[in-house]
Amino acid sequence: MSFDGIFTRGMVNELNRTIVPGKITKIQQPYDNEIVLTIRANRKNHPLLLSAHPTYARIQVTDIPYVNPDVPTKFAMTLRKYLDGGVVTGISQVESDRQVHIHFRSRNELGDTQELLLIVELMGRHSNIMLVEKDGGKILDLIRHVSPEQNRYRLLMPGATYVAPPHEDRRDPLAAQADLSGLTRDLDRKTLQSTFQGLGADTASELVARLKDKPADQWDFIWSNFFAPITNDQPMPTIAETDQGKTIFTPFAYSLTTKPVAQAASLSALLDDYYRDKAQRDRVHGMASDLLRVVNNTLNKEKTKLGKQEKELAATEKADTYRVKGEVLTTYLHEVKRGMTEITLPNFYADNAPLKISLSNQLTPSRNAQKYFTRYQKLKNAVQFLNTQIKLAKEEIDYLENILSEIQLADPGDLGDIKTELTQQGYLREKKVRGRKKAKRTPLGKPEKFYASDGTQILVGKNNLQNDQLTLYKAAKTDHWLHVKNIPGSHVIVRSADPSDQTLTEAAEIAAYYSKARGSANVPVDTVEVKKIHKPNGAKPGFVIYEGQQTLYVTPKESDVLARRKKPETV
Repeated sequence: MSFDGIFTRGMVNELNRTIVPGKITKIQQPYDNEIVLTIRANRKNHPLLLSAHPTYARIQVTDIPYVNPDVPTKFAMTLRKYLDGGVVTGISQVESDRQVHIHFRSRNELGDTQELLLIVELMGRHSNIMLVEKDGGKILDLIRHVSPEQNRYRLLMPGATYVAPPHEDRRDPLAAQADLSGLTRDLDRKTLQSTFQGLGADTASELVARLKDKPADQWDFIWSNFFAPITNDQPMPTIAETDQGKTIFTPFAYSLTTKPVAQAASLSALLDDYYRDKAQRDRVHGMASDLLRVVNNTLNKEKTKLGKQEKELAATEKADTYRVKGEVLTTYLHEVKRGMTEITLPNFYADNAPLKISLSNQLTPSRNAQKYFTRYQKLKNAVQFLNTQIKLAKEEIDYLENILSEIQLADPGDLGDIKTELTQQGYLREKKVRGRKKAKRTPLGKPEKFYASDGTQILVGKNNLQNDQLTLYKAAKTDHWLHVKNIPGSHVIVRSADPSDQTLTEAAEIAAYYSKARGSANVPVDTVEVKKIHKPNGAKPGFVIYEGQQTLYVTPKESDVLARRKKPETV
């Protein structure tokens, strides 16, 4: 489901209960299209996420951690200038449209009180976030500047006067007495969406299903009853599945067109559950585009080189044929005359079967024989070289595919470690720092912590540098190490000398989840004591060898893995 006008109303109600009144204590812009305002309300800090992402536009309180850039953006600096220390006095929605106004009261540089609006327009690729003076409507800044060439209806640039999006002549579905006049029994989804504001496709489809084949005199009751959870501020946040198998989120159960899968404690928690993986993957791909380009280009070159080497190796299988022809020619040299282009001689290696041999009419008989011996020796020498090169190429491909897997599984905060590793390995150029200033060294990220059911701590390295640090330096020799068998993935350490079978199984599920086999069933995971792990000299980061392992077979479930981030209360 999209974040439609109905869901927006539910979210506005929830935020008014949660963060109003509240004081802004921190303003950050971790990603291009997203702002996080930390608001102190009811003795608790609430990270309010405002997203103008073209696909995931939304407003919510989030518990998902984010990475703050070293250098703040111009928009973030503008927000800090005008809103830092200000108070959220209210949150409102424009009718039932996807427009949210967050009202602020703060003080300017002279200490005078000023009223400001942060306007969030949740309109797909036209989404935007803008800071506006409440009196006069002057735009102070926007997260996305839109030139007159892009939008002739209104100018969305700093200094311009704010003009609301074009008002379409559609009715408010959440009005106290919704106007249902003109609707007929052959009602369909598109008719509802063109008649009423803020109805997403899923909401309109559910309404049609509820109104279809019902007497017209019952429609008002059905309509008001359908929207009652929103109008009464009693939502039932639901993750559901459509008949087509698509997963959606709804503010309450759409019982006729979807099958409820799970419920959340709040609309914000619902969005965290729904977007946790989708939004993170999108953020990672956006931030890691340069890394992905370098790794993919190098990987393609290595695969092309490997193909050529394997082709050359296949050609060396003819080496013995050249040796046999050389020996047969040498044996019957007296029968070969200069100027011949071919000759058929008995092959004494194959019961004297006739063997046709091509000759050069420019060479003597002995030079023709020597030519075959030379070809044989050249191919024989190439076998050892090609086998060595093929082995190196396969190791390089495995390493690069492992890096790609790390990027796919990474959180935004893990990308710095991967970039450092690629720089150390020579895939990326190290940035030169002018003058005497030393390049700032980015500290290595910390492994992620999980807990087994009995409280045993489980540590997970999210990239090769973390894997090396965790396995080779931080883990005790008696700890237990886990890794998915023959598949790129994270190193997992169980901080126990004698873990229970259940703890090892739970750790194996975590190892499978943080691997390329995340979506697979019956994943093989090797486990062994850390003291049996060894790193060969000169091996690339993250590569180790081991023996004496036990293999467990598990199926990772995201809900179970993420639940292990919290230590069990009973322990």
